[in-house]
Amino acid sequence: RIHLTDSFFVVRAKTNLKYKTVKWKRRMPKNIMTDAEVKLTGYLSGKKYPESFRLVRYYDEEDDREFTFLTNAKQLSALDVANLYKKRWLIELFFKWLKQHLKIKKFWGTTENAVRIQISVAIITYCLVAIVQHDMKLKRSTYEVLQILSISLTDKTHLRDLFDKTNFNDVKDLNDP
Repeated sequence: RIHLTDSFFVVRAKTNLKYKTVKWKRRMPKNIMTDAEVKLTGYLSGKKYPESFRLVRYYDEEDDREFTFLTNAKQLSALDVANLYKKRWLIELFFKWLKQHLKIKKFWGTTENAVRIQISVAIITYCLVAIVQHDMKLKRSTYEVLQILSISLTDKTHLRDLFDKTNFNDVKDLNDP
């Protein structure tokens, strides 16, 4: 479906991938071990995706590891393919951080704009709380500060008193059962 919409993808190849090489590129930049056009030879995989792929084997000096990528992006350089996958991984790590720190339970809208706005608001909120935590020299984690603020949104207690008097052991996440 991705290919049919004229989009491209970059994925890691499985170790048991069955393919035949159609065409090799001879001159390769540093750290590119293979840049070839391949076709899948497995019965089902060949039927599901009859087009040719591009297979790029890349050696990452930083981690001393070899990676094999499959892509339908034949117009990109082999290094661009490897870098795209690296950026994709950074995006996954970013969303993992979002899930761990921002506690977004559900998205209120499903459009790209709605998701962007909700993530932006959550990041801004997190940053503002981190600034308050830093400026007030609080000896609490950002998570604790967020918890205390979330249960006392309508409380008119001064912030300094709120953080000095609140025992975190008594604070519960109101969204948890």
